[in-house]
Amino acid sequence: MSQSNKQYAFALHGGAGAVAGRNYHSVEEHLLGLTKECETLLANGCSALDVVETAVIEMETSGMYVAGRGSAPNTAGYVELDASIMYGPSREAGAVAALPGFESPIQIARGVMEKTPHVLLAGAGAAAFARDNGYAEVENPDDYYRLPVGVTKDETTNSNAHGTVGAVALDQSGALAAATSTGGTFGKLEGRIGDTPLIGPGTWADDNIAISCTGTGEHIIRAGGAVSIACAFKSGASLDDAINGMLDEVKRLGGDAGVIAVTRLQKIATLYNSDGMKRASVSSKQPLQVATFA
Repeated sequence: MSQSNKQYAFALHGGAGAVAGRNYHSVEEHLLGLTKECETLLANGCSALDVVETAVIEMETSGMYVAGRGSAPNTAGYVELDASIMYGPSREAGAVAALPGFESPIQIARGVMEKTPHVLLAGAGAAAFARDNGYAEVENPDDYYRLPVGVTKDETTNSNAHGTVGAVALDQSGALAAATSTGGTFGKLEGRIGDTPLIGPGTWADDNIAISCTGTGEHIIRAGGAVSIACAFKSGASLDDAINGMLDEVKRLGGDAGVIAVTRLQKIATLYNSDGMKRASVSSKQPLQVATFA
């Protein structure tokens, strides 16, 4: 197959919690390199599921985003992580919520999908599953976790601050997949779970579209989130209109959010109603684009 015939699409986000006026150059450089890597994987025939997992693992372990290593403790003083992954052709999905003590929750979410009959494991049960299956644990939390780029120490106790990472992809076989991961809102209560680990609100993939959401999770859940976009799109709305309908509802309810999506026809959308959203995208039809603000 010639390069020109290789059809694929990819987008990722580093969260819709970007603050106007702050410098996110290092994040944009990281997103640029990661998107190039994922484009190469897709061009070489890798599956959408493998690519979105690869992208999110890299963002989790980088410590640059509010996910994985860049997460802050809850009000009880320890880090709880959420993640989910979904494969469009089969609707298979896996997720973990309020997971303590592990480096890459997205890997464990995929493990839930492939190694259990369940979709979501939470808390101690998720940790037991991860430990039994040999996923990497955080040996020394005090040394491992770090402030993500653009976040101050004071903000880690402010429940209005938030961040998430996510990736969506279309591969050469026409399969779509989506993955999302977060450390949650800063200053969150112990056991708090937002939209990210919920299949439907935070992450969705089917035969037509793959979606990852970011923003204030409680408002995204109440607004219907990713699956409401998928239903509007399937019913005939344009991609942008479907997404903006959900974003408008989030705003009406008092929150802010961002969405990345790709369709089976290689259309890409990266839309948000917050100050900014760290994002990048590329397809066999579109050159690579990276941005944080408008």
